[in-house]
Amino acid sequence: MDGGDPMDNSVQAAWVRARAGDPLAFRELVQAHARPLFQLCFRITRDAALAEDAVQEALYNAWRGLAGFDGRSAFATWLHRIAANAALEQLRRNARHRDGAFEGGDDEDGADFLHTLPDDGPDPEARAVGVELGRRIDRQMQRLSDAERAAFMLRHYEGEPLERIADTLGMNIGQCKQAIFRAVRKLRDALEPLR
Repeated sequence: MDGGDPMDNSVQAAWVRARAGDPLAFRELVQAHARPLFQLCFRITRDAALAEDAVQEALYNAWRGLAGFDGRSAFATWLHRIAANAALEQLRRNARHRDGAFEGGDDEDGADFLHTLPDDGPDPEARAVGVELGRRIDRQMQRLSDAERAAFMLRHYEGEPLERIADTLGMNIGQCKQAIFRAVRKLRDALEPLR
């Protein structure tokens, strides 16, 4: 890790202390990374409970494996890799997600809340198109295979390089590219009628 950013320096210092066995330092690392880890796990699992379980498993695995972290990559990258694997493991353990069952979908309470906000956004027609786009994307994301969804999320939401995604998901580079390509094609096909 380079030492240019003060945040990187504080994370590096906390990592050094945590690696030496300081549980408070590890707690600092957890607090700094818990939200982004949850967001990543939720994007992969599409289920808040599974995402929470994945984050807990990832943090436990990180604590156990902290001595093995060599600092060649950023701590956040290492932690995200563990979290992505934990999210995929949660999906493997939970067969109902393989069958496409999804709890949560439309958040009607959230829709009611949106009506109370001031209307300084796009006109109703543009808003309706945006809502339909969001629904189509959400439905299609649910239809992607676990590997396609994880590879797509790691590439397009987390900005991870192909080599790291392939390593995280246990694929070779070609398989990784194919998973991302299939995910993009499926999402594009789902959005085509709205063009």
